[in-house]
Amino acid sequence: MGCTRDAILDALENLTADEFKKFKLKLLSVPLREGYGRIPRGTLMSMDAIDLTDKLVSSYLEEYSAELTIIVLREIGMQETAEDLRIKCKALHFVDQHRAALIARVTDVEGVLDALYGKVLSDAQYEAVRAESTNTMKMRKLFSFAPAWDKTCKDLLLQTLRNIHPYLVADLEKS
Repeated sequence: MGCTRDAILDALENLTADEFKKFKLKLLSVPLREGYGRIPRGTLMSMDAIDLTDKLVSSYLEEYSAELTIIVLREIGMQETAEDLRIKCKALHFVDQHRAALIARVTDVEGVLDALYGKVLSDAQYEAVRAESTNTMKMRKLFSFAPAWDKTCKDLLLQTLRNIHPYLVADLEKS
């Protein structure tokens, strides 16, 4: 999926010097997924677009680096560039794009877990999610395993959500 790296590089190279500086500053403060660390400020600020692209992909893997780049571009007001990047690499799977809404709004977490058990979730992961006290915490825990999922796993989660929460998925697809 080298197109992701190329698309990120293209987006960063099309920023002006000031926009690129804003991008790097915003990258230092945007919330990251659980399990990911920040690129150190001293390293980040001296990077050009090529080095930053390589660092993003090596630190966050291709899919999440594209998602993170899109988020940062939107945060600095570069909506068109962010949308172009999203279209070029189709980086944001539905479950990644709507992560926050799904964490907040899924109510039948047990049904989702049962459908994913043995296909996407191991015994330990299944029990770790079930051990959480609220639906929001359960969904947050479920999403903590998502960085290791491939497209098939995310597709299975989406299909499960369509079966259990069809109105929620329909609502999110409109946004």
